[in-house]
Amino acid sequence: MLSSGDFTSASWELVVRVDHAAEEQQTDITLRVSGDLHVGGVMLRLWNRYIAQDWSDFALWWEQKRCWLLKTHWTLDKCGVQADAKLLFTPQHKMLRLRLPNAKTVRLRVSFSAVVFKAVADICKVLNIRRPEELSLLKPSSDYCKKKKKREKNSKEPVMEDILNLESSSTSSGSPISSGLYSKTMTPTYDPINGTPALSTMTWFGDSPLTEQNCSVLAFSQPPPSPDVLADMFQPRSLVDKAKMNAGWLDSSRSLMEQSIQEDEQLLLRFKYYTFFDLNPKYDAVRINQLYEQARWAILLEEIDCTEEEMLIFAALQYHISKLSLCAEIQDFATKSEVDEVEAALSSLEVTLEGGKADNTLEDITDIPKLADYLKLFRPKKLMLKAFKQYWFVFKDTSIAYFKNKELEQGEPIEKLNIRGCEIVPDVNVSGRKFGIKLLIPVADGMNEVYLRCDHEDQYARWMAACILASKGKTMADSSYQPEVVSILSFLKMKNRNSSPLVASSLENIDMNPECLVSPRCAKKHKSKQLAARILEAHHNVAQMPLVEAKLQFIQAWQSLPEFGLTYYLVRFKGSKKDDILGVSYNRLIRIDAVTGIPVTTWRFANMKQWNVNWEIRQVVIEFDQNVFIAFTCLSADCKIVHEYIGGYIFLSTRSKDQNETLDEDLFHKLTGGQD
Repeated sequence: MLSSGDFTSASWELVVRVDHAAEEQQTDITLRVSGDLHVGGVMLRLWNRYIAQDWSDFALWWEQKRCWLLKTHWTLDKCGVQADAKLLFTPQHKMLRLRLPNAKTVRLRVSFSAVVFKAVADICKVLNIRRPEELSLLKPSSDYCKKKKKREKNSKEPVMEDILNLESSSTSSGSPISSGLYSKTMTPTYDPINGTPALSTMTWFGDSPLTEQNCSVLAFSQPPPSPDVLADMFQPRSLVDKAKMNAGWLDSSRSLMEQSIQEDEQLLLRFKYYTFFDLNPKYDAVRINQLYEQARWAILLEEIDCTEEEMLIFAALQYHISKLSLCAEIQDFATKSEVDEVEAALSSLEVTLEGGKADNTLEDITDIPKLADYLKLFRPKKLMLKAFKQYWFVFKDTSIAYFKNKELEQGEPIEKLNIRGCEIVPDVNVSGRKFGIKLLIPVADGMNEVYLRCDHEDQYARWMAACILASKGKTMADSSYQPEVVSILSFLKMKNRNSSPLVASSLENIDMNPECLVSPRCAKKHKSKQLAARILEAHHNVAQMPLVEAKLQFIQAWQSLPEFGLTYYLVRFKGSKKDDILGVSYNRLIRIDAVTGIPVTTWRFANMKQWNVNWEIRQVVIEFDQNVFIAFTCLSADCKIVHEYIGGYIFLSTRSKDQNETLDEDLFHKLTGGQD
């Protein structure tokens, strides 16, 4: 016989710790529950205990399992919650300090229950940064924290961090602030000259904290750091050091709370993926400035290598940008308004229908142009000097054919190179009159290198622009060809150092600290006056640039560096007895010797058939065309980070310029989440 007490044994006591917003201490509440009670029922009982408080943002956090109980219709039995479970009833949104690329810290309320991918998207809405899928959150490396503590210890005065407090904002979906700052149909428009919001769009910011504390504060660059500050910051000295810096990327498929991030902890908001889609000065003042700042610090701290000539160009652009940013009233430079390709075509059609003569830049697009000229070619081989040989080259569609001479053009070429999917690397030294193009052509076991040498700037610009477009599957008939040629020529002009007679006289009048504009190692090689004179020489070529154009030129120069976009990890390949460096780029993986820094093998994503992770032994396995397999374990970071990088770049390659397109978050998690 069963007693009545046996029927009540199905219920048990559950202890829930409650986070009070007004009180610092937490309170333990004991509830009598049964396994068939749903999570929402537990929350309701807690609400009934404290009616006076707003509980709308609260949810249950299971401490032992490190997970949120967000599915309120699930029963405790289905969730696996038993009497020994430690539950915390806490707000889902908590304060977080984010250090932006421009070294400014923003303090705002962020969702600790949403996955990081969604949390970053909400953060970018508040900061008015488009394309949030390019950014993520990075936990500072131990070396970065050690340097910071040492700097604070050595400082005679207490370090007061400049924090932009956005505590009143919320990054929760559907908040009035978020929708006002980031709308598909009403994106705030910025002045393309100086980056300030246009008057007609100021009202769109509504009650945003950005409006209260100057909504353009994130769109202007910070003054150059002092040499002492620069010297105290962590600078990677090897590829292994660079690999350590990338170990702290958060998992985009898990929440902040699940990754042990504490309330009011400081994280770095950074551009993680180096494919900057649809950069537009009209809408992207904050995004462009933060990109410029991330590039600037990468150059100053030598996170990416560049030549001395390139360092001086970066210094000249920094000097120019800092001068314009400090001006109270920025001079109104005349700029050409950007014309959308469709609008240009419609205007051309309208003029033609009216009987006028239209601009023919968009006409005859069915007649694909071709380039034909004498260039020099070199194929590197072991134990062979770098000797270039001249051939007659013909560039048509997306391929290059070369012949022994011009007269043999109608016959069979010596070789035909398909440029689609190739890696195009500039090999230029303007002062040395060297205008080269390095083609990395994908093959089954990696990449073949081919070097082309042009005679002068114009020839280089035309062939380089054609190669860049062809690598993306576009021909010279594309409307972006001529702008690409102009862009390359303007970049070469920046590199052309013409001594100006005004440089010597203006050295006495300038307010420049050249050591702030170059890396510490570069500053040690030259005297201050000598360095200032060389920076002024380079500045002569950029002195007339508007502010936003100068930032875009800096970003473009950064993108043209050979190591741009490479993220390094220390790995051990299957079957190898030594550690190697794995470089991850937007379109390829590179195996690099950890000691010499020389690339060993390259594999392109275009040739990738599938990739997966053996989560038990934490090994990444990738299959390429022609039965090429590679497998490696990550030593400097969790293998999930590398897995996410590969899937993330493939996800970003699916984007288009459709304004109504929304991010396919499910596809992102499918490509990056894995089965952990």
